[in-house]
Amino acid sequence: MSGVLMSGVAGGRSLGRRFGWLWAAYAVSTFGTRLAFDAFPLIAVVVLDAGPARVAALAAAGLAVGAVVAVPLGPWVEFRRKRPVMVATDLVRCAVLLSVPVAYVSGRLGFAQLLVVSVVVAAADITFRAAAGSCLKTLVGPGDLLTANGRFEATAWTATMLGPPVGGAAIGVFGPVVTVAVDAVSYLLSALGIRAIGGGEPRPHRTGAPSRLRAGELLDGWRYFLTSPGLRPLFLNTVLVNGLIMATTPLLAVLMLADLGFAPWQYGLAFAVPCAGGLIGSRMAQPLVARFGEHRVLTTSGVLRVCWPVGLAFVRPGGAGLALVMAVEFGLITSMGVFNPVFATRRLELTPPDRVVRTLSAWSVSGKLTTAALIAVWGLLAGLTGPRTAIALAGVLLLATPLLLPRHDHARTAGGRP
Repeated sequence: MSGVLMSGVAGGRSLGRRFGWLWAAYAVSTFGTRLAFDAFPLIAVVVLDAGPARVAALAAAGLAVGAVVAVPLGPWVEFRRKRPVMVATDLVRCAVLLSVPVAYVSGRLGFAQLLVVSVVVAAADITFRAAAGSCLKTLVGPGDLLTANGRFEATAWTATMLGPPVGGAAIGVFGPVVTVAVDAVSYLLSALGIRAIGGGEPRPHRTGAPSRLRAGELLDGWRYFLTSPGLRPLFLNTVLVNGLIMATTPLLAVLMLADLGFAPWQYGLAFAVPCAGGLIGSRMAQPLVARFGEHRVLTTSGVLRVCWPVGLAFVRPGGAGLALVMAVEFGLITSMGVFNPVFATRRLELTPPDRVVRTLSAWSVSGKLTTAALIAVWGLLAGLTGPRTAIALAGVLLLATPLLLPRHDHARTAGGRP
């Protein structure tokens, strides 16, 4: 947690000490998570001798069941102080992740434990992110939301670029569970950072509602963004785009590593280097919005980010194929680096403070369930047609998703003013 993060500055003005602590907490936990990238599938294969079906089940069940478990947590958190919830979810993730190296050292690690841990972590992730969105909206002013989201985006891509290679090296030296232990410690440090934010946080109050959670409130998040003319198209677009991109990720691994004979280090390089595009895009977002306006940047970058993936269907063996993958991923990630902070800002602008947690939680649940379903469907499709054809079909479908982007500028503050 460097002085740069503590002051909330990265090539721009300070957003205050309290934002600096939130950013530092996000940075340390994000680096820990990226360091442990694909740790559970690796442990399942190397330690437990799990086959492809069980590894796929581990990935899908963690997403799907964790999302379902998180459904009642959004409305429950909405009317509670957000920072204690964030600290609690950090400590829960720390505890369950530490159980993995403890069980491994004692010789008691089993597949069922990995499954339970993945579900708990997925549910805690959704709850934490929803509470963090609400917390961010109270720590920075409306005019600074894009700056803050741009810094989070840059941090995420930096961690994605550096974490997996370092984690892979650590596993080679210290064994298969070391990155899980580091990830657990990162959540403990994140909890300490959130505690350090300080300042009072008033307890939210219900208006015209009973004090305990009602069954109908479980659907409030979906009800809000599905009836919002500004949020509904963004929801449909982002959930479908993210799901289709994630659905092709394991297929591309099979195509490159098994069918085309790329070495694992080449595969890792093909996705690590292009992450620099995320840094570039996140730094471009605010100047582009200042010049062209939020709506134009949102729609243009939303279109550009789906023009690239279809190129992955044409990858061939050798250096030219590796260069093609890196070029496609660089274009995709750069476009996402611009789109993501603008999208995150627009979503917060269009969501009233007393609905942020429910909206973000329902959004995340839908996204994870959609991604899990598309991963399963595209796995079956690849089994019937081959990974290259399945990747091409996903790329073609992605080209149609800009039709779901908002055509009008609905950007208004939660108070209803332009």
